[in-house]
Amino acid sequence: MACHGNNATPPSPAIAPGSEGIDPRRAAEDAQRTWGGSIDPRVAALVPGFDAPFFQAGLCGYSDAAMRIVARRHGCPFCITEALLDRTLLAGGRGFAKADLGELEDNVPGGEEDQPLAGQIMGSDPREMAAAALKMVEQGRRHDREYRLMAYEVQGVHPSTKAGEARAGSDLKIHLRLPGGEQIGWYDPMQEAQQSGLGGPRGERAEREDGPTFQAIDVNLACPVKKVDRKARGGHWLAEPAGAVAILEAVREAVPKEIPCTVKLRRAYDDTPEMAASFEKVFESAYRIGYAWATVHARTVEQKYIGPSRWTFLRDLVSRHPDKIIFGSGDVWEAGDIFRMIAYTGVHAVSVARGCIGNPWVFRQAREIMAGKEPSSPSIAEQRGVLEEHFQLALAVNRGMGARRAESHTGKTMRKFAIRFAEHHPRAEEVRKRFIGVSSLEEWRGVLEEFYGSRAEQTVRA
Repeated sequence: MACHGNNATPPSPAIAPGSEGIDPRRAAEDAQRTWGGSIDPRVAALVPGFDAPFFQAGLCGYSDAAMRIVARRHGCPFCITEALLDRTLLAGGRGFAKADLGELEDNVPGGEEDQPLAGQIMGSDPREMAAAALKMVEQGRRHDREYRLMAYEVQGVHPSTKAGEARAGSDLKIHLRLPGGEQIGWYDPMQEAQQSGLGGPRGERAEREDGPTFQAIDVNLACPVKKVDRKARGGHWLAEPAGAVAILEAVREAVPKEIPCTVKLRRAYDDTPEMAASFEKVFESAYRIGYAWATVHARTVEQKYIGPSRWTFLRDLVSRHPDKIIFGSGDVWEAGDIFRMIAYTGVHAVSVARGCIGNPWVFRQAREIMAGKEPSSPSIAEQRGVLEEHFQLALAVNRGMGARRAESHTGKTMRKFAIRFAEHHPRAEEVRKRFIGVSSLEEWRGVLEEFYGSRAEQTVRA
């Protein structure tokens, strides 16, 4: 997961003395020789289809089905959703729509092609996290109230409130709110419990056919954004290891054993010895509880995305835990960085986060490196093809979610991708400025024709 603040450091190297001399192709060759294949066989056994040592991270505000599908079409073997809030899922929010596991509008595939996929979850209470994780795996096949009954002692009362004040026989009706305070309804706790058969057989099933689900559940204990940290979510838990362990235990117990659970961490909350010890407690507990792997971002929570990550930390962590599957994250900006990280740190796979925004070719290039080839840059024609494809996929996602004025909405939301796509163009700054003003499919196509058309290709070649 990668929740971004507004002050992220521009692309820069990690702290990894000597890594600049690592040849990516030789590193890829050595790794494949060590594993006896393209990836550690333990990973491939846990998640079929995960066939290369890199993947697209969960990116807050970015990694919807459109971005994931474009990445997969360029060689990405595994993706993670952005972090879905447990409380939003339990309140009947639109978390699954954002994950886009079903068929999208306009016959654009969001199911079979968007696999294997991990669902990332974030929250503040073990019972809420457990119930929401189960709902993610089951894709809401029970009625929403059943999942809430698993999470709350009294319906509509969150763990942070005085649940004990609502007693049997009380006339109390309770607000059910989404994070941020939006009220979505009222509950009569006792009536809902009776209707749902609390303590008895399962209640009413949701009218939903069986379909694709997540191949793994990823618990986010890493997000550094302040509004998340203040609400005791994400990276906050690295400062409270007992609470982190309780969440990890609850989720692993709730999720069916055949579905791997994984965890996203940062190297510590801050650089104090106390926080370093807290990281170790959470890290070691995750594997003891039965988590398949940890993805460790080599910055602290306090750092957010400012300053370099420390690959030296990852190298030390892997050396101290040679039997554990460990993935790495932080300052992976190009395909070569994937294999430099693997060679330098010994991690088993690499999370590509900000480095893949507007750059799905990083995955194609990584596979070219694995094949012993020189990574190829996208031509103007290839860039245009992906820009058109991404817009159409994003439009389908937004229509599928019922967005008002979906085309205009897509035009605006695609700006953040477009300004990153523009970095590959020879006239990058000019293209970036033109994309900023785009608000419709027609305007989008106008920029493509001007800067990515046949004349533009000829100009570049000249």
